[in-house]
Formats: sequence, C-alpha cells, structure tokens
Amino acid sequence: MATTTPAGVRAHAKHGGGTPDGVQMTHRQIMEALSGLLLGMFVAILSSTIVSNALPEIIGDLGGGQSAYTWVVTAALLSMTAATPLWGKLSDLYSKKALVQIALVVYVLGSAAAGLSQNAGMLIACRVVQGIGVGGLSALAQIVMAAMISPRERGRYSGYLGATFAVATVGGPLLGGVITDTSWLGWRWCFYVGVPFAVIALIVLQKTLHLPVVKREVKVDWSGAFLISAAVSLLLVWVTFAGDKYDWISWQTYAMVGGSVLLGLLFVLVESKASEPIIPLRLFRNRTITLSSVASLFVGVAMFTGTVFFSQYFQLARDKSPTMSGVMTIPMIAGLFVSSTVSGQVITKTGRWKYWLVSGGFLVTAGLGLLGTMRYDTDYWKIAIFMAVMGLGIGMMMQNLVLSTQNQVAPADLGAASSTVTFFRSLGGAMGVSALGAVMAHRITDYVKDGLTDLGPKYASAASDAGSGTSSIPDMDALPAPLRTVMESAYGHGIADVFLIAGAMALIAFFVTLFIKEVPLRTSGALAQAAESKAE
Repeated sequence: MATTTPAGVRAHAKHGGGTPDGVQMTHRQIMEALSGLLLGMFVAILSSTIVSNALPEIIGDLGGGQSAYTWVVTAALLSMTAATPLWGKLSDLYSKKALVQIALVVYVLGSAAAGLSQNAGMLIACRVVQGIGVGGLSALAQIVMAAMISPRERGRYSGYLGATFAVATVGGPLLGGVITDTSWLGWRWCFYVGVPFAVIALIVLQKTLHLPVVKREVKVDWSGAFLISAAVSLLLVWVTFAGDKYDWISWQTYAMVGGSVLLGLLFVLVESKASEPIIPLRLFRNRTITLSSVASLFVGVAMFTGTVFFSQYFQLARDKSPTMSGVMTIPMIAGLFVSSTVSGQVITKTGRWKYWLVSGGFLVTAGLGLLGTMRYDTDYWKIAIFMAVMGLGIGMMMQNLVLSTQNQVAPADLGAASSTVTFFRSLGGAMGVSALGAVMAHRITDYVKDGLTDLGPKYASAASDAGSGTSSIPDMDALPAPLRTVMESAYGHGIADVFLIAGAMALIAFFVTLFIKEVPLRTSGALAQAAESKAE
C-alpha cells in the first residue's frame, strides 16, 4: 500500500519527521499506531457479541426470564450509551491514549466480575460496568483515528475498523457458541476469554500509540453526564416493562415518560450554560451533524436488533446449537465486512460519500423488511440472502455517518461530535432492544395462545397459562412434539414481527440520509488542522 499523504498535508512532515505533533503520518506509522487501537476495538465488540448465542443458556442457568434476557443486552448498551458522550468530551480535554487504556481496564474488571455472576441481577450489574468500558473504546477508536488521519484518507482506515468490527461480530457468537457447547468450559468463559486480548491491547497501545496530550484548565460537566444518563435509563426501564408489569397507558407510564422528558429538558438547560458541555448544543446548528445523529438513532435500532434477536430465532425457532447459531449469521457479517471495506476504499479514492449512505439506508430497510416475512420453517437460503442485504446496508452506513460528522467540526470539538453520533446509535440500539424485546415477548405469548387453542380442548389449560405471559425461556427439548412446534412457530413469527418494526425504523433513517448535504472531505487530520490554525 502507498505510504504517501496528500500534497496539501505532506508539508507538515518537515516539522516532526512523522511524529503526531500536528503532522499527517505515513501509512506505516498510522498502521503501527492503530494496531493496539484495533485490538482494543476487537475486544470491545467481541464482548458485546460473544454472549448473544450463549444467552438462552446463561439466562436459563441463572433462572431469569425474557425480561432478564433483554436486560443483559440492554444494560451494557445503556451504560455504553450514557458513557459515550463523557468519554468523547474527556478526549477533547485529556490524553486520548490514557483514556483508551482506562476504558480497557474498566472492561477487564467488568468482564471478570460478570464471569462470577450467581444470578441474573449480578450479571446485569456487571454488564453495566462492561458497557462503560466498551463505550469508551468504541468512541475513542473513532476519535483517535480522526486525530491522526484526514477525512479524505479516513475511508480507507475506516474500512479496517469495519473489517475488525465484522470479524469480531462473527467471531464473537461463534466463539461464544463453542465455549457454551464445550462441557469443560461453560458459559462463564464467554466473559473471561476477552481479558487476555485486552491485556495484550494495553501493552501494544503503550508501545505504538503516541499522541500529544492536551493541557487545558477545564471543568468536566458531571451534572450533564448524570442528567442524560438518568433520562435515558428511565426511558429504557419504561419501554422494557410497559405492557408486562403495567399497562402502556398507566400512571407508571406517565411518571416515567414525564420524568424522562423533564430530565432531558434539565440536561438541555445545563448544557446551554456549561463552559465545557458533554454535548455542545451548538453542534446541532450544523444540519449534517443533526441529520447524521437522527439517522444514527434509527440505524442503531436496525443494527442491534439483528445481532440480538437472531440468536433466539436460530436456537428457539429452528432448534440450532449456540455454535450453529453463530455460523448461520455469517451472511449478515459477510455483507457488513464487504460493504464497509469496499465503501471505505472507494470513498478515499473519489471523496464522495453520500451515495453510500443513501444506498445503505435502502438496503438495511429492504433486508429487515424481507426478514419480517420469515417463519420458523422458512428455507435458510432465503434468510441468508435477507441477512446479507441487511449487512451490506449497515456496513455502508455505520462508519460513514461518523465520517460525515467528523468532516464538519473543528479539531477542538472532534471528540464531542464523534461521540454524539455514536451516542445516538447506541441509544437507538438500547431503546430498540428494550422496546422490541418487550413487543416480541407479547407477540410470542399471543401466537402460543393461538397455536395451543388450535390444537384443541386437550391444550385449553396450557393456552390459558400462555395468556398470562411467557415469563421464562422455554426448554424446547423438554416439550412434547405438538407443543414444541407451537413454540417454535411462535418464536419464528414473533421475531419476524420485530424485524418488520425495525425495518420501519430503518426506512426513517433512509429518508433522513436523503437530506444530508454532501460536503467535500478535508485532506488534513485534526492534529494537522490544529497545527495549521496555530501557524496562522
């Protein structure tokens, strides 16, 4: 690969000979610096995906139900979402390298504790700690790349990030499935296995990542961080339990939604007065940043819906093992891998990125819509094509929404702007998993009740029990054949309904991308831009 940089940037090299003190680095120097960062990112994504195929067994072993299943995923997404803006803001104020290392340590501690969980509540608490670390790694990876690499060149390296994402996304469920199916290991090793990778990443980062430390006298906006975390948490608690623990229209709904809105308004008020806000509200005066954030919110719903609910579909609707469940999602990951890598390379060559966003929005919508037609006995080759279409779309949108935002901001706001888009993507994922998990549980209950009623009077009492809610994950092997078919059909149909709703969310993201204005990509990284402004 070429090791040259754009002519407008190469002039900076004479000031530092390749050190990142405001210069654009060579390809080799960038790859060396990114090695530990990509490894850390690999660990973060691995931890998010490795439990997906093991979750039915984990929740069954710990005695949890569908709400616990949803919350093991949602807890990590929630803490990741709430922590992302804080990590992003801190990266504008302190050493990015030290923050990456701190995030890795937090992740390691959370993972080790999660492996020791004795009940679903303890596991959910540990997943919160994991999520804080993963949020830091996810946000900081994009921020450090933007500091070193110009937007025009970044497409190429974002492709490497996308490839890392794809490998970890497909490797996680596969590895988790194998660990769960291996009797002398067990599901607890799903949490331990990422720890050695994190330790190696810490060592590699110490040796390879060298960025200047920003020294500014600042005050971190802790009140803003608390308010946005509380607002998001309250909203997620509401969507998780609405319709189950209480009615959608009830005093609990009014209290939680009203409280969330009030906390959100207080957050806006605090941010408008803070000297160093977590999310600078002035960023939203820029149409591209606002629209990219909105699109990311709905893309998050689509992205996390696919990774979370596929494992339940393949294991509970199609009777596959955790390992095979991972293997069967490969088409989606292959699509993501190809599109993120190819789009990154083409964007670097052409400088054009909007086409990829719009095409990605269309493909995600189409893929989810097609998945909404599947049932428990749908031919796998059809599902594979639907998953590949969805994966292609996600790969085109995920990195490029961040790129379009980073291209619009001054170096001082790079961390806050990058983490804002990531925040909205994670928020969409957390809300989507919570709300759609609740919807899925109710749809499955209805389909089970209908199926049992159709079986005749012999199963009338079972149908009555089904009407009161399916609170636990069923053990399909323990069910007689007629009941098992009803349950598999219910899960297949219920999960398909969830994909159909996610498709509607993706359609909104598609329409939003149509209005994002394409701005030519800059040819210097954030550090080089900062050096230029100082020189002037």
